This record gives sequence, C-alpha cells and structure tokens, in this order.
Amino acid sequence: MKANKKHILRKRRIISPLTIRIMAVNLFALIFLGVGVLYIDQVQNTLLQSRIEELVKDANIMAGALGESATGGPDSTELLLEPTKNILTRLVGVTNIRTRYFGVNYDLLIDSRDLNINQVIVENTMPKELGIEDFWEIINREVGVLLDKIQKRDELEEYHEVEDETAEDYPELLDALAGEESSRMRRLDAERNIITVAVPVQRFRRVLGALMLSADTGDIYAAVQDVRLIIIQFFCAALLITLLMSLFLAKTIVRPVLRLARSADHISLGGKTDIPDLSFRNDEIGDLSRSLKDMTEILEKQIDAVASFAADVAHELKNPLTSMRSAIETMEYAKSEDDIKKLRAIIGEDVKRLDRLITDISDVSRLDAELSHAQLAQVNLTALLETLVDIYLTTQQDTLPNLILDIKKRRFKGKDGKPAPYMVRGLEGQLGQVVRNLLDNAISFSKKDGNIWLRLSRRNNMVEIIVKDEGVGIPIDKLDNIFDRFYSERPKGEAFGKHSGLGLNICKQVVEAHGGEIFAENRMDESEKVIGAKFVVLLPLSDD
Repeated sequence: MKANKKHILRKRRIISPLTIRIMAVNLFALIFLGVGVLYIDQVQNTLLQSRIEELVKDANIMAGALGESATGGPDSTELLLEPTKNILTRLVGVTNIRTRYFGVNYDLLIDSRDLNINQVIVENTMPKELGIEDFWEIINREVGVLLDKIQKRDELEEYHEVEDETAEDYPELLDALAGEESSRMRRLDAERNIITVAVPVQRFRRVLGALMLSADTGDIYAAVQDVRLIIIQFFCAALLITLLMSLFLAKTIVRPVLRLARSADHISLGGKTDIPDLSFRNDEIGDLSRSLKDMTEILEKQIDAVASFAADVAHELKNPLTSMRSAIETMEYAKSEDDIKKLRAIIGEDVKRLDRLITDISDVSRLDAELSHAQLAQVNLTALLETLVDIYLTTQQDTLPNLILDIKKRRFKGKDGKPAPYMVRGLEGQLGQVVRNLLDNAISFSKKDGNIWLRLSRRNNMVEIIVKDEGVGIPIDKLDNIFDRFYSERPKGEAFGKHSGLGLNICKQVVEAHGGEIFAENRMDESEKVIGAKFVVLLPLSDD
C-alpha cells in the first residue's frame, strides 16, 4: 500500500514529462531557423568577398587608366598630378568610392575627398543610442555578438583617419608599391567595417605609385541585419505559437491522461472514484476512457462475483460440516451398535458431499481461468455429440434411459458431397462438459424405461442443441433460478447432497463465454400438463 501511495505521489509533478516531450518535438523544427541565421552570416561573408573583388577590379581599371593617360609621354616614369586628378574625378564620380593616390616616395598626393565630387565621406561615428522602440535592433545586435563568439571571428583592427598620412600607415599600400595587389578590412564601428584595396599604378611594369580605394560595408551589414531581424522576428513568433500549441496539446492530452491515471490509482487503493467519462472525445483518449470504464465495471462485477461465490461456498461447506459435527457429538451418547453405524454412515455421506463440493468448486474456479486465457478453435459439434452418445451407451447401458440422438441434416454439402457438420468456434472440452451436464441432469430426472432426446439443428445463424426428458419438469417460478450457483431442485427419493448445484451454473458460464444463450422450458401435453423438461443451448454457427 505504501508503495502504491508513493507511486501516486510521484505522478504529481509540476511539469509533466509528456508536456516536455511535446515541447521538445515542436521546438526541434525551430532549430532550422537557427541554422538559417548561421547561413545568413555565411552569405554576409560571401557578399564581403564579392565587394573586395569589385574594389580590386575598379582599382585596376583606375590604375590602368592612370598608367596610360596621366604620364608626361611614352618615356615618362612619373604621373602628372593635374591629368591624374582629372581622371580620378571622372572615375570616382561614377563609382562614388573614396580613392587615394600615393607616390613612390610614400606621400599622399591625391585624395578624392578633397576633389570637387559629391561623395559620401566615411568618418568614424559613434553608435547611436537606442531607445525602447528599438527593441528588435538590440536583439539583432546581441545575436550578432553571440554569433561572433560562436563562430570565433577574427578581431579586426580599428580604422582611424590619420593626419598627414603616408603609405607607411597602411601595410596594403606598401604591398602595392612593391608591385602586388593587397586588401584589408578594418573595424569602423560596431555595425560597419571599412574595406581598403591597394593596387600598383604601373607603366611598362614600372611602379609609378599606388591607388587605395576605401569602401564602407554598412549597406551589406544593413541588408544582412534586416534579413536576420526578419528571421529573429519569425523565430519569436514561431516560438510563441509552438509554446501555445504545446500547452494546448498538454491540456487536451496530458491532463485527461493524468485524470484517468489518478482515478485508476485511487480505485486500486480501494476507493470508489468513477473513471472520468471522456467518451465524447472522438479520439484515442476517448477510446482509452471507454476501455478503462468498461474494464472497471467488469472488475467490479468480477470482485462482486468472487465475494458472492466465496459466501456461497462458505454456506454450502457449512452444511455438511455442521452435520458431521452433530453426528460426532451424538456418537458419544449412542448406546447400540446400530445407532453408531447410522451415525458413521451420515459422516461418510457428508465426507463424500464435501469431496464433491470441493471438486465442483475447483472445476468452477479453473473454468474461469480457462475461458479467459484459452485460444478458441473450430469445434465439430456433430462429431462431439455422436461421440458423447456412444460413450453413454457403452458405459451406462444397464441404467441409462432410452437416449435418442437426432441431428438434422444441413442443406449445405461438404466437398465430399456429404452434409456438412455443425461447426462452432470455441473450446471442445468445455462444450462437451455442457452437453454432459445437461444429459446427466436429464438422466437423474428420468426413469430407466423413459426417453431422453438430444437434438442438433440450425436456427437462423445459430446452432441449436436441445435436451428433452420425461421427468417431473421444472417449477414455473424456478425456470431462471435453476442456473444459479448451488441451486438444486432434485427429484423425490434422491439422497440429499448427491449433487452440488453447480452443474447448470457451469453450463451457463460456458455458453455465455462462447457468445451463446441457454434457457429452460417445461414440456406440455395437449392438456397443458407438464410432461418433462427441455433445455435449449444456442451457439454462433461458424463455417470458416
């Protein structure tokens, strides 16, 4: 009992494990959104690389134009500043990219920012202060920081504008003045980077100077951040919907199951709580509720039946025990040998009666288990009845009344052309016991020169077995009671206790377990006089 109570207490959890599983399954799909955020970051890197390649291409075009057009002549090894400024003004006006030209002596000679061009100037800016209305932007920024930590991105050096800058302030320019293309990315602020590309300006493979192009990546980051923000918003909405759906499933699935489980536990501890009726639900939980309710009702009937059976058994065992005790107590006062013999005979009969009762009770108990666990099979009732009649005619031919077997031929013919047998699905041993009990009952009420009829026929889709005798019949008010446990209505002159009163009850149990029906009637003559008893057994016909 203590273990059961602990078991019930364990079920009262704050959060149901099934609810957690439902949420886990539903949240699993959201992992793909997280993967999508990582993929967006990869797209960002691809866009940055494309931007670098575009800058290198633009720088090479500018450097090529300067090398061909801004020199003093075919043999010149220096660029003329005025033509260089004019060319850069036209080209930068188209590309809108900050461009700087450094000479071979590392000095800054031209900066497009100083030219008369409507150009966006990149400057160091402080991150703007965000208010409550920028909640999503804050989340977006924090996600970006988190991705930086997860992906372990390289720390970029800070970009600073240098006064009186020279080529030595930029490593990529030193590479360009050495004749190689070079690029670098630097951190401008929390949301933007600066890409610088440096290429050599050459004429006849001789380096005349270097061009450095600088571009802000703010537009790329802004586009990526917008997409990431959309994904984050969608993720939050999907998360909220998933949680609400999980709670809804928990309410419609977990709670009813817990109610059913706790009701079942309460009943197992001896309580009288009814199983919640959820049969209105057209789903598996409704089926479970109906099944538990039906099972509980069957168990209650079984328990009541066991209690009633135990009471009946105690009552029936008490009678012979009381008789034996009286005989034993009286034996002490018996004076003659004849009285002692009579008392011994009474004790012997009571012992036989006890043995018969115990045997029949054991048969009834074993019968319930066999009917519950045995596998049904096809039973040939035609052959069964023929065999039983042969056994009775062989073993009881001296005391047996006239036993008449009547098997009605079926219209349906078997493969060999003979009438097909009557087949039912059941247990051959138990069905044979039903017929034996009915025949024994008829024999006990019949005279030696009387008749007993055993007929096998078909009634609609049922097999009908009829046992008729020429006995005294059955009292009208006892036609239903004769199938009760330990009920016995015996013929006059029969010794008391010769029958336990369980035979017909066993017949009823077996027939009902096979989906059939059994009932009793009185046989009447033309003057409505009782001329015998008639027992009818109906069993479902099976021709499989």
